[in-house]
Amino acid sequence: MNRISSMTWRARGDLFSEPWRGRVRDYDLIKEVTIGFLVVGALTLVLAAIFGSPDEPSATFASWSAHDPVDFATTATAELAGTSDTAQYGPPYDSTADATQTLGPLDLQSLSGVRIPIDTADAFVIAPLTTLASAAPEVAQWTAATDAQRTAWIDAYAKALTADQGSRLPDSASGDYGPVPGLITAITEMARSGALDGALAAQSGFYGLDYTPAILFLGDGQYFQNLAAAPHLTGDQWGMMNETGNTPGQSWLWLFSLFYQVPPFSSAANADLVIVLIMGVLTVLLAILPFIPGLRTIPRWIPLHRVVWRDYYRAAGGAQEQAQSSVRRSA
Repeated sequence: MNRISSMTWRARGDLFSEPWRGRVRDYDLIKEVTIGFLVVGALTLVLAAIFGSPDEPSATFASWSAHDPVDFATTATAELAGTSDTAQYGPPYDSTADATQTLGPLDLQSLSGVRIPIDTADAFVIAPLTTLASAAPEVAQWTAATDAQRTAWIDAYAKALTADQGSRLPDSASGDYGPVPGLITAITEMARSGALDGALAAQSGFYGLDYTPAILFLGDGQYFQNLAAAPHLTGDQWGMMNETGNTPGQSWLWLFSLFYQVPPFSSAANADLVIVLIMGVLTVLLAILPFIPGLRTIPRWIPLHRVVWRDYYRAAGGAQEQAQSSVRRSA
């Protein structure tokens, strides 16, 4: 049997080493590359113009404060009060207890600790306003006040916002709001001028390349969420695999999005953590697939590769038959 196998592989080697007897012609590599580049480039431009992603305008604090000033003021008030989603998220932004991304007794969200500490009142409102001379009196009054006094001012202002049902901002003379109305007015004007975007980015250093504070501030309001909901980009709209407009999005992310749409993940507070762990397990299974008995032999049961490479297997099979015939004759 070993002799037959050896002669079979020798015959295959002879087949591979035979000189090419087919048609031969000159090949101009430079011409081929140039034509290919021009054709592919032109085709790319045409397809991009027809199917490319639409260039949606960026969501900025200027557009937010101009289109929905009450929502911006309400969100800024929540940042001052420490009641926004970011302020209560927990690690890595703050040390709020009862982190949501847990798995049974394991508090995996807190393992990394508070690596990006963010005091929403200071980072999103007070620190940017310190760059404005016009807001100095309100900032000084807020900074000098006690925590209890700040809480009283914020609670009164937030109740006035709720009473108006978000239709307008409270009149500063209608209650004891302290410097809060002035702070909200100043931060709104700063946002409309476009200066707030730069002030938040400048907190990361000279180059201002960390947009985490700006994204968190935007995410705490309804304006940004409404912008995402219109083109069906939110989580419950399969947004992870969608694209703006009618352009196909990242369809390979369908499995991630699928888990967010089905119970119990669709209503679980720790859905992000659980789904990431599930996808991790599935990725590991895919990586070790060639080593799993049974699964790795599926190509032998369903030999689709022989259909794709039928020319090779036809030639290799003929060589093998010739080798076996030679062995039988010599035996």
